[in-house]
Amino acid sequence: MISKYIDGANFEDTGFSYTLSLISGKHKMVILYCLMEYGVVRFNELKRYLKNISDKTLSMNLKELESDRLLLRTEYPQIPPKVEYTLSERGKTLMAVLDQLCIWGENNRLT
Repeated sequence: MISKYIDGANFEDTGFSYTLSLISGKHKMVILYCLMEYGVVRFNELKRYLKNISDKTLSMNLKELESDRLLLRTEYPQIPPKVEYTLSERGKTLMAVLDQLCIWGENNRLT
């Protein structure tokens, strides 16, 4: 018997779905975690941290995270251009959630 509540439910209307939409993908959570750990980070530092990521993919992920107001991009007017990324205040509020994911992973890792 199907519950009468699930018939009208819509996963896309949940806060869980919204949160997943912000951090979905292979690299976004790692980028956010890196910013949490190291504070101010430059593009090439992120690229080294993530290892096998193309410039295009990293750039796209950073633009999406900036668009979602989870990180701040600061560009300095100099040659060569200098760009730094940091967590926004909004992004910092998400770190408690990601930190709990890390704790769960450490406690449940199969070795």
